[in-house]
Amino acid sequence: MHELIHCYTFSNDNQNPNRGDNPISIQNTPSLQTNRLTLRKFTQSDLPALLNIHSDKEVNKFLPMFPLKTLTGAKTYWENQYAAAYKQKQAYQYAICLKEDNIPIGYINISMNDSHDLGYGLTKAFWHQGIVTEAGKAILEQAKKDGIPFVTATHDRNNPRSGGVMIQLGMHYQYSYEEQWQPKDQLVTFRMYQLNLADQTSPVYKKYWDDSTVHFIEADVTS
Repeated sequence: MHELIHCYTFSNDNQNPNRGDNPISIQNTPSLQTNRLTLRKFTQSDLPALLNIHSDKEVNKFLPMFPLKTLTGAKTYWENQYAAAYKQKQAYQYAICLKEDNIPIGYINISMNDSHDLGYGLTKAFWHQGIVTEAGKAILEQAKKDGIPFVTATHDRNNPRSGGVMIQLGMHYQYSYEEQWQPKDQLVTFRMYQLNLADQTSPVYKKYWDDSTVHFIEADVTS
């Protein structure tokens, strides 16, 4: 963790994901352990748990996708979101499981596109226990070891708790922007956070800023 520095000098020098002194290690979702958690790949046997995570409307409120309703829908989602990713050379697509039973209660991932976007979600019964923060620290440590130069994360401005997780992970607010989020077709104001990992000189990732016709820096965001 390092202190917040509001630095808004944008650069186009952010398209090469291999910047930095450390070469990227090629791994696909290596299993990770924390004090309470096992982070591992989702398997087809996890479909009931995946349905449980994504069927709750309150959990789904700030996600772009609609809630899952059936095991068939969960299987299609698993095939597209996870099975396909696990066929790639490198991925970070994790199920968050309690060590005591190894059943998924949430998910956490880092995209392999140029944003290295961090995403996460958790079954409502396990909110407010620091679980996502614990999982986030583990995945970020692994990403740094593997040479990932930086990660970004975004949250709906109406969902400040998600921003709180980003802050606890040491991420720093950079800017806000509007996007017509699909497939729900909702206009959302997002806050974008970034944390430099293997490359401490990575500039602010500005694609969201450039792609949005409405973008700005909120002076009252304190972290």
